[in-house]
Amino acid sequence: MRVTIADVAREAGVSKTTVSRVINTKGEVDGSTAARVREVIAQLGYVPSSGAVGLARGSSRTVGMLVPSLTWPWMGELLQGVVDTVEAADYGLLLFTCNRGAESVERFTSQVSARAFDGLVVVEPENTLDHLTELHRDGLPIVLIDDRGHHPEFPSVVTTNHEGGASAARHLRDAGRTRPVVITGPEHFGCVRDRTAGFVSVLPTDLVVLGDFTERSGRLAVEQLLASGTEFDSVFAHNDITAAGVLRALRAAGKTVPGDIAVVGFDDIPMSEHTEPPLTTVRQPTRQMGETAARMLLSHLGGTPAPETPVVLPTELVVRHSAPPGRVT
Repeated sequence: MRVTIADVAREAGVSKTTVSRVINTKGEVDGSTAARVREVIAQLGYVPSSGAVGLARGSSRTVGMLVPSLTWPWMGELLQGVVDTVEAADYGLLLFTCNRGAESVERFTSQVSARAFDGLVVVEPENTLDHLTELHRDGLPIVLIDDRGHHPEFPSVVTTNHEGGASAARHLRDAGRTRPVVITGPEHFGCVRDRTAGFVSVLPTDLVVLGDFTERSGRLAVEQLLASGTEFDSVFAHNDITAAGVLRALRAAGKTVPGDIAVVGFDDIPMSEHTEPPLTTVRQPTRQMGETAARMLLSHLGGTPAPETPVVLPTELVVRHSAPPGRVT
């Protein structure tokens, strides 16, 4: 079991405040008491949290970051943007994931209670928005990197999912494609609804297939469409991983890309340049989103009021060989 500051205080016969003063080398504790506290700390093997170390000075100079998982394809770029900005400001970073569900959330909440960090950058894991809102109301500064179309009452950085979908549709339309398939992500995500709405506002289609952002969902969607004899000349996949599955299924079926069918993804993860053929995709500014969210949080910690409306960073269509300009014959 983890040794706490309360354990040290009980063993030394002093208050937790006294232990904190010793940890923070404050002069209000007499020498013999301070020596006894330090001896107990050594005996128990107590490692002060950054919250305990920062208690007397009112700041840990540490930022927390809560993410669903580090395995998401674009998480590395986003995390690098946060890390670069935080380190440049001489802050540390505590990273939390929710890989273990409720157990992970409980551990994260204990660190909030311990004041282990001054503020939080979050990519919202499933079913935590209400809890995060409560923490914000209790005084924890939070900035959300919003990839799902939520609109919390605390600051957020968002991107243009609707316009991203529309840009993919314009590109396919201008290339002469008239029978597109849209393979979505989970329909309860706001970004999924926005990407679909943006696409069909430019290039209407009745071929909308529910996916789950996996390679398998893209592959199965194409296999089922081809097996049913459905005619289509292009695919807009809601992320690049799904698009990779689309390319694999088309290649296995003997279809040429882009000659027979053009393919457009979404995200522009590093893999997109190395698919066969390289993938045309809608770029999310993931590193810039991380940088912006971190700057917003640090500025707020420095006393600047947080923006009352989301900060919007635009998407950008990146054209490669899977859907070049003009119709390939």
